[in-house]
Amino acid sequence: MVIVLSKKERALPPRLIPALVLFAALAGAGQSGRADTPAPKTEKSDSQSPSDSRLERAIRARFARSKIAKNAFAVEVRGGVATLTGRTGIVQHKGTATRLARSAGAAKVVNQIQVAAKDAEEAPRARVKPR
Repeated sequence: MVIVLSKKERALPPRLIPALVLFAALAGAGQSGRADTPAPKTEKSDSQSPSDSRLERAIRARFARSKIAKNAFAVEVRGGVATLTGRTGIVQHKGTATRLARSAGAAKVVNQIQVAAKDAEEAPRARVKPR
């Protein structure tokens, strides 16, 4: 038995097309490789991975192009986590360093930059200025 459909009966309803496209996209999104290939194993080691060293260079480059370059903060990246160390006399430079590291691509930033005691005490008073 053969069923013959007219051209109108073979066409998909216009409301159904976006739903099918979305379904096809979602179904293919999880298939990035062959199913019989095991996922690569990652080993943690004391040495930096190439992506960590690239991230570290990117953070240092952003520091060098900014006003905080004169502080010469130390940067270390392990597993996408950037650790910033050093000293500054300006409170805002600590926050700027964190923002620059995040914008360079750090997953997390551990900011251990120390602010000189004198500037840390004056900063809150400097923000509130009476009119």
